[in-house]
Amino acid sequence: MVPIRSGLRYAWGPVLAVLVLVVVPASAQQAALEIDPARTTVHYTLSTSLHTVHGTFQLKSGKADLDLSAGKASGSMVIDAASGDSGNSWRDSKMHREILESQKYPEIRFVPAEIEGHVAMQGDSQVEVKGTFRLHGQDHEFLIPAAVHIAGSELTLDLSFSIPYIKWGLKNPSTFILRASDKVELSIHAIGQWTPRASTTSTN
Repeated sequence: MVPIRSGLRYAWGPVLAVLVLVVVPASAQQAALEIDPARTTVHYTLSTSLHTVHGTFQLKSGKADLDLSAGKASGSMVIDAASGDSGNSWRDSKMHREILESQKYPEIRFVPAEIEGHVAMQGDSQVEVKGTFRLHGQDHEFLIPAAVHIAGSELTLDLSFSIPYIKWGLKNPSTFILRASDKVELSIHAIGQWTPRASTTSTN
């Protein structure tokens, strides 16, 4: 005959296992993300009537606090505007001096506010991040599609989107001979550390 205390232990075992599977993901719906600039690439592409310009920027920093259950986010991703490099010194000088005015506006910044879609705690997810994009000293509401991959504590983020820079008030680089697109394509491949943490709901 199995003792009552021992029998209760065995009976509650499967129940406790199920509770762990349910409660742990729920408690981890808050998380912190810190992107590693050294493992992040920022590419831009600008189409023109003569050729396509390819270039890069450097990420300065990227941090975010996420509340996945509420779909909320805070923090910022900051790009060094002065680091823009297309491999052509004359073209880059004109870009920094006349278009980006990077000496006056040294940072390009995205501040997330909302996450639309479900982020899996491990594996792949497709979401959209809504926030504020600051370029050339002006703020613009912006929605960025994001591909997310989480493996353990490492998170990989891939972002691809168009920036209507002329509509946003930047100078048109077109000349009599060369016509440039009014949008620049930006793609960001970022890797960082993902730290889930328990919710801090207070009890009275």
